[in-house]
Amino acid sequence: MSIRRIEPGRRMSAAVVHGNTVYLAGQVGNPGEDVSKQTETVLAEIDRLLAEAGSDKSKILQATIWLADMKDFAAMNAVWDAWVDPANPPARATGESALAAPEYRVEIIVVAAI
Repeated sequence: MSIRRIEPGRRMSAAVVHGNTVYLAGQVGNPGEDVSKQTETVLAEIDRLLAEAGSDKSKILQATIWLADMKDFAAMNAVWDAWVDPANPPARATGESALAAPEYRVEIIVVAAI
């Protein structure tokens, strides 16, 4: 079975396609923006990478969301709820974690079918 790497870099690829599954690296927004704007940016990037892989948000199997602070849970969810395909919501987990830089408020990782 082939493996296709999308936007490979020295440390990681933005996405990896193996068989009929695409694995996205964690996506973050623009440092310094609030969690709502960062979530919008992340979801737009997820849309772009899924399209590049031949998929879309209706085929997301699993999402893992990391928030720098759980106080942002409701604001992130407001953006997520407006974006997610209501007929095909993925399995999802959300937790709090220190992210790569203190300016990041949210990071989202998804796995999707093709």
